[in-house]
Order: sequence, then C-alpha cells, then structure tokens
Amino acid sequence: MTVTTVPTVLTARALLLDMDGTLVNSDAVVERIWRRWAERHGLDGDEVMKVAHGRQGHATMALLLPDRPVEQNLADNARMLAEETADVDGVVPIAGAGAFLASLRGLPHALVTSADIALATARMTAAGLEPPEVRVTAECVGASKPDPEGFLKGAAELGVEPADCVVFEDSAAGIAAGRAAGMGVVGVGPRADVHDPDVVVRDLTQIRVEATADGEIRLYVG
Repeated sequence: MTVTTVPTVLTARALLLDMDGTLVNSDAVVERIWRRWAERHGLDGDEVMKVAHGRQGHATMALLLPDRPVEQNLADNARMLAEETADVDGVVPIAGAGAFLASLRGLPHALVTSADIALATARMTAAGLEPPEVRVTAECVGASKPDPEGFLKGAAELGVEPADCVVFEDSAAGIAAGRAAGMGVVGVGPRADVHDPDVVVRDLTQIRVEATADGEIRLYVG
C-alpha cells in the first residue's frame, strides 16, 4: 500500500470517523457473516467481499441481488445485524485507535458508521474503545454510504460546515461518501489505498492531533 511517509499537515474544525476498518478491525466477523450469506445465495464470496465493506447490509444486498424486493433485503439485513452483534470473536482495535480517540476529547468529532447502534456498541466495547458522544448510525439516515447523508448529518450535528470537516475512512463506499460531502479524506489501511483519499495511513499511530487557540484541529500525518 502507498502510505503517506512525507509529513503532511491537514486542518479541520471537526473530524468524522468511520468505525469498521478505521477504528475497529472487524474483518474476521465480516468475512464469516458475508461468506456464509454468499454461500446461501449461490454467490462468489470473493466478489461479495469486494462490495460488502462500508455499506449497510441491505445496500450491499441490493447491489448483488438487484431483482430481490427491498422488503426482503431489509428483513435479511436485520437477521444479519443480529448475527454480527452477537459475534465479536476477533474484533480488535486498529493500532493507535485508543490513543487517537483520547486525543480528540473536547474536540468536535463524531462516529459516522453504517452499523446500527447495537452493532456499533458491541464492536467498540469488544475493541475496548469509548465511542464519541456524537454518533450517526444506520438508524439516523435514509441512505447508506456512498451517499454522503451520514457525513453531512454528522457535520450538522457538530455545527461545522462540511468543507471544514475531515473524514477518516477505509472503504470505497466511505471514501466516496466523504468526497461527495465535500470533505477531506484520510484513508486508513490497505483498502483505502486505491480509492484516492487525500492521504493514506497504515493505521492510527501515524496521526497526531493538535488543537489551536482559534478552534482549528491540526492533523500531523506520517
């Protein structure tokens, strides 16, 4: 992956943080759940995994089974969310996530995730991470990433203009959503590399946060 190695400084007034792949490594669970789903529906697991990350489950299903009724996707998604919430085996923090979140205390930031509140709580708890006070979860939006609704709602709840926000994301859908919202994007991990974020970090140990007297957040990357 092409990690940003030359020290780079980004500025923002708020940070919007994805969860899976960005703060929490839940790949083991996601692989188990979605590969079982792929097998049940006669789909290639590798192809399913190419689009499953970053979206709400029903949105992934709509892409893969375009002729299936929306109501069936929603019902299937509810069952899968219950499976995912109960399965936290292998869920661990992304390196540096705890220190990164601690450095944001008192600064404007929000969690913007395609998980619902139960799943987000289960995974953050399993990873030993304290979630931000402001959370935009699946229940809060009408459209899944790559639609920008979640990030725009996060900015609005923090009272910050979208152009003054920086998004932290790992997936194609999430990076596209951040771009569509008019925000800067920090890509986290190998999935982010090929989707043209502003910078790419291996993990969150490569980020240092500094607050300025005028309310600006400086991100030292690399």
